[in-house]
Amino acid sequence: MKKHSRRFNTILKQVERDKLYAPLDALNLMKNLSNVKFIETAEVHIVLGLDPKYADQQLRTTVMLPKGTGTILRVAVITQDNKTNDAKSSGADLVGGEDLIDEIKKGRLDFDKLIATPDMMMSIATLGKILGPKGLMPSPKAGTVTHNLIKTIKEFKAGKLEYKIDRSGILHIPFGKLNFNVEDLHVNLITLQESIDRNRPQGSKGKYWKSVHINSTMGPSIPLDINLLRNNYVL
Repeated sequence: MKKHSRRFNTILKQVERDKLYAPLDALNLMKNLSNVKFIETAEVHIVLGLDPKYADQQLRTTVMLPKGTGTILRVAVITQDNKTNDAKSSGADLVGGEDLIDEIKKGRLDFDKLIATPDMMMSIATLGKILGPKGLMPSPKAGTVTHNLIKTIKEFKAGKLEYKIDRSGILHIPFGKLNFNVEDLHVNLITLQESIDRNRPQGSKGKYWKSVHINSTMGPSIPLDINLLRNNYVL
């Protein structure tokens, strides 16, 4: 049985385990329970009625959070020489071609997102064993393989993120920081809900949403009322 700290057990008592909270109530509670010395990340964990071992029940896409993520992404770009100026002017932190590929092979991984143009993917394929386990491999589904570097870089810098179900059919998604106001966190949460519904896989059958919980990095899980979330309920 997992043991929690005295701090965690104290705040855990303030969450009613048998209650499904309205979204704004849950967000307010999550913020009020925070008592650590750093700015925590707000996370949502959603159990869906999907079995990812079937191709038609996969869920992997991107969403633009209107209020941003609160995280400063370090973006790397691999492209041909004629596109490097576009990448640099759009805010990319690292830009290169074969030279950057060689640096990554040697262990350079000081970036959070890797974006590439399609003409570089053959060369980048050799980095699969390095980038794959860290979730950094560029992919069309993740929106990180693109001809439009300017738009893509700016979107990821502004709050675009990728999400996908894990092997258990669960989504784990950060949707802001605890120094956001409740209304901004709510807007981001509703945007995620709408994206998940809009991208429901064709093979999904029966009940799609099973449970939703939010928590801060060091805080307890707070269960949400799914129906109130999906109806954009506001107090």
